Amino acid sequence: QVQLVESGGGLVQAGGSLRLSCAASGRTFSNYAMGWFRQGPGKEREFVAAINNSGGSTYYADSVKGRFTISRDNAKNTVYLQMNNLKPEDTAVYYCAIRWGVYYHIDADKYNSWGQGTQVTVSS
Repeated sequence: QVQLVESGGGLVQAGGSLRLSCAASGRTFSNYAMGWFRQGPGKEREFVAAINNSGGSTYYADSVKGRFTISRDNAKNTVYLQMNNLKPEDTAVYYCAIRWGVYYHIDADKYNSWGQGTQVTVSS
């Protein structure tokens, strides 16, 4: 089993920045890929970013490429999502997820455990 706890969400004006954190416990964190997903009001959950087990490979949704950066610190069992130049359309609950494998995937169904989510609200 693994527990994932997100933090760092909040209210920010358009153009601002936030850094989300996701702390993992219960398994060898460095063996597994991680992903960030989000679900906006009235929308389905969508892929945001993912990172492989070592942190050497990342992938982003087109909507956040160039603005968001995913990273991880395996010594701290934590994955991060740095979000810059935020837009009102980034408003959503953000979830981190872990996948039992070294490679990431953009399909939420390929992830095995999820955090509770953290709210990000971007005002215009």
